[in-house]
Amino acid sequence: MRSSLAPGIWLLRAFSRDSWYRGLILLLTFLIYTCYHMSRKPISIVKSQLHRNCTGLEKPNNDSNSTTWCDWAPFDQDNYKELLGGVDDAFLIAYAVGMFFSGIFGERLPLRYYLFAGMLLSGIFTSLFGLGYYWNIHQLWYYVLVQVFSGLAQTTGWPSVVTCVGNWFGKGKRGFIMGVWNSHTSVGNILGSLIAGIWVDSAWGLSFIVPGIVIAVMGLISFFFLIEYPEDVDCTPPQHHNGPAEDLGTSVDCPERESGTEGAACSKVSDEKPEAISFLGALRIPGVVEFSLCLLFAKLVSYTFLFWLPLYIVNVAHFGPKEAGDLSTLFDVGGIIGGILAGIISDYTNGRATTCCVMLIVAAPMLFLYNSVGQNGIGSSVVMLIICGSLVNGPYSLITTAVSADLGTHKSLRGNAKALSTVAAIIDGTGSIGAALGPLLAGLISPTGWNNVFYMLISADVLACLFLSRLVFKEIQAWRGCVNRNRGSCLALTHPR
Repeated sequence: MRSSLAPGIWLLRAFSRDSWYRGLILLLTFLIYTCYHMSRKPISIVKSQLHRNCTGLEKPNNDSNSTTWCDWAPFDQDNYKELLGGVDDAFLIAYAVGMFFSGIFGERLPLRYYLFAGMLLSGIFTSLFGLGYYWNIHQLWYYVLVQVFSGLAQTTGWPSVVTCVGNWFGKGKRGFIMGVWNSHTSVGNILGSLIAGIWVDSAWGLSFIVPGIVIAVMGLISFFFLIEYPEDVDCTPPQHHNGPAEDLGTSVDCPERESGTEGAACSKVSDEKPEAISFLGALRIPGVVEFSLCLLFAKLVSYTFLFWLPLYIVNVAHFGPKEAGDLSTLFDVGGIIGGILAGIISDYTNGRATTCCVMLIVAAPMLFLYNSVGQNGIGSSVVMLIICGSLVNGPYSLITTAVSADLGTHKSLRGNAKALSTVAAIIDGTGSIGAALGPLLAGLISPTGWNNVFYMLISADVLACLFLSRLVFKEIQAWRGCVNRNRGSCLALTHPR
């Protein structure tokens, strides 16, 4: 049937069909991970309700002399900050540890089944936290245990969606596409805040139960409509490596090239079913270790802002809690801008490591300036927050999306994309260690002064940049080699070796 169509018409139809499916996958994975982040957000909104200032509130029992009658035990103690911090750490540590194993399971299971199970479990454990309100549970171990299992269930999301997007989109415009796509993080945080805020004052249990139901329903939708590979619906698979990029590195084609058996050998390789890569095998992929360690410190900075920025604005700029919360969202707005810019620049130059390193270098003095002059007025706060958010979250976004997909389809794998899930899990799992450490260190250092917290963040930015120095050197070498050979501009670089 295809042969009866003019080549131009057939190409137009194929392009339209492929584009439609790619748009569907991009939208579906965007909504999937939006739901993951939406279900994580309620705890930060409900914290203020678990321990409140009971002064001035009308007591339901006039005979009670307690000053904490309106608090929710066990968070009615003087050490409630430590208890709430422990609940946060239970989730973050479980997430960081589980992420290293999640990608291994994700490679060996169909993504539809894996995502459906993960989203269903995430919905159950998110709802169980809220059901503690209706079941009148006041034991700390219950909320910690629910958060541990919730953190483990949440690890199913990121490796799966990155793998699926990487299967559908080639390397050409991957940075830009994933930069836009990665805004699901901020959209999920906003939706989670709005939904949780509806019931936080009246029945905070619903602040968890409703997002839990939403993510479970989205899991069911993904089970029926998610398509893992373009070949499953007869679409054209993306080209992960092309042109000069392949010429710059050591050839990984067929070792039998000189013996005249190249064609048979290559045919044999292509016919073999790819096997899932091991954890150590994924670590051997060039660039995985460096980007993982870089993300550890980049995510440390990002999550410190996520958990502590509103309190910093209240203490330093003397805004009210609501105004501080609204102002802190500008950091996420900057993150969206930074993620898109990082993707565009790295696509144009094909220098992922160099793009990240430059943004991290510029971020260090910007963090110092924000702490020094950023609170002198509302105008300076807005500008500095957007700039800092762009520079801090830009590399974080690029590494967790385009870089993970690049390394998971690295040319050394000879077309075996089964490594993508494990690579994404290793990179994000290592970064999640930093996500757990950052807020913890900020809590320990902040009593000595906010200046010391920012010195810690600046040091983390510098360390993140240093871990990329070898890859940046390789990219610069590749640039120079291209220019010298072609006597002109060369924007296609080899992958890190």
